[in-house]
Amino acid sequence: MIIVGINAYHADSSAAIFVNGEMLAAIEEERFTRIKHWAGFPKLAIEFCLKEAGVTYEQVNYFAIGRDPKAKMLNKLLYLAANPAGSYGAVKSRISNSRKVSSIQTELSKISGLPESLFTSKIRNIEHHRSHLASAFFASPFKEAACLSIDGSGDFSTTMTAIGTDNNIEVLNSIDFPHSLGIFYTAFTQLLGFPHYGDEYKVMGMAPYGVPNHTDQLHDVVKLTNDGLFKLNLKYFRKGTAGVISYGEDHVPVVAPMFSDFMVEKFGAARKSDEPLSQYHKDLAASVQRMAETTIFHILNHLQKKTGLQNICIAGGVAQNSVANGKITRNTGFKNVYIPSAGHDAGISMGAALYVQQQLVKMPRQQAIYSAYTGSHFTNEEIRKLLDTKGVAYTQLSDEEMYDRVTDCLINGGVVGWMSGKAEFGPRALGGRSIIADPRRMDAKEILNLKIKRRESFRPFAPSILKEYVGDYFEVNEPVPFMEKVYPIKEAKRAEIPAVTHVDGTGRLQSVDKKISPRYYALIDTFRKKTGVPILLNTSFNENEPIVNTPEEALACYLRTQMDMLAIENILITRK
Repeated sequence: MIIVGINAYHADSSAAIFVNGEMLAAIEEERFTRIKHWAGFPKLAIEFCLKEAGVTYEQVNYFAIGRDPKAKMLNKLLYLAANPAGSYGAVKSRISNSRKVSSIQTELSKISGLPESLFTSKIRNIEHHRSHLASAFFASPFKEAACLSIDGSGDFSTTMTAIGTDNNIEVLNSIDFPHSLGIFYTAFTQLLGFPHYGDEYKVMGMAPYGVPNHTDQLHDVVKLTNDGLFKLNLKYFRKGTAGVISYGEDHVPVVAPMFSDFMVEKFGAARKSDEPLSQYHKDLAASVQRMAETTIFHILNHLQKKTGLQNICIAGGVAQNSVANGKITRNTGFKNVYIPSAGHDAGISMGAALYVQQQLVKMPRQQAIYSAYTGSHFTNEEIRKLLDTKGVAYTQLSDEEMYDRVTDCLINGGVVGWMSGKAEFGPRALGGRSIIADPRRMDAKEILNLKIKRRESFRPFAPSILKEYVGDYFEVNEPVPFMEKVYPIKEAKRAEIPAVTHVDGTGRLQSVDKKISPRYYALIDTFRKKTGVPILLNTSFNENEPIVNTPEEALACYLRTQMDMLAIENILITRK
């Protein structure tokens, strides 16, 4: 059984492939186009997946598309009838987008050179939020779990709850557009002066610098309901918000302002990009984060009481809020949490394929997915050939020699680009495409921002920690394979690792497993043997671009920044 999952004509377009139940490859199209959040048809991602699996288009049994234009059609028409003026442009844009989704067989025919008729019977449209639910539950280790999908919107839903049992997901409830926690968070992200698609993480990073003293005011914006769900007070939001995210011919998501004049009246004018961040801005960020957490815990506590289950699986754009994720087991009745590496919309491809595989075809469940390494990879020979062509000097080392040279560089204040094995699926670098530094250095954050990242000073860097040592450094000792949760760092340890300790004493950790990440584990362990600290500072290998995908992109990033070393597999490049 071969299933290709596709997220197309939606932000973070991607593809994934499952062969006889196992995910063999998954990758975002942006890694090839080099345009963040690219939203067209993922031609190159699909071709990559087929090549990795060694199969042809003809051999694929199903193409699972993570969109269903027919979903909630009556609800959409009723909304349009009630909001004709504010929604005409939005609905026109959505209809155009839906037509593209409905013509997937045409696109597959174009890129394969095969007749459309070959694909028509193989296509399965899976609703957006059901795809999210499947990406979390069917990839989890749980035979039974409560499930939550929560984001901006998709197929006219913004939130969906369910129970997953073995190879079946039963939807319990959903919230219709425009009542959306994602829209709430994005509107305030824009008000705080961060207008681009995907900027919400900046508000999350800024929140610890403020005091959540506007939370009471925000309870008028988000109304928690007795059924464990919520509604927005729509006076605070622009009408016809379905059209706030649009996709032009360049397939780049563009976000129009979501906030209304009423929100400006109550919370102040939108901060200009060149305007400094005031304490008010920081306090508002803290309040928005607190309100988001309160809403998430409200939903989860009601869901836990309703189902009586202790396992929860979560996906959707809001599931990328790692601060909230890290508090779930301490603020709800759930004891075990699974969130996939691509909890955001890129994971729709994986989820749509899993939904077909488990829910429709009823294949037996496979092992839980704890590895995000499903992307591009290169041999030492390919890397040497590239460097020889470009006239770049390098040294080829054994693994042990590489670990020794790199860790010595880190200990001496260096910054290293580290490219090893397969690229990660999802927004986090997890030791496949990472920039690394010494977490013990007080100045590491400044060095990174000066040499490479050039990003806002309030944004933290993450600790990659050997799995066995999580309990020694963090107050919560749970596996975090995908850097999807933030936990408090033990007070006695904060001074030891200042570069990865946020202002509120927390860290967004990645627990590194020896079986899943053998080379990255060995590198951190070499650093531990030299310093006594089983942690490296880890940030994504990029500079205001998608994470590097190829050795050529890694080299280009290295050359235009001030990294001290570049390690690609066993090939080491150093500054003269």
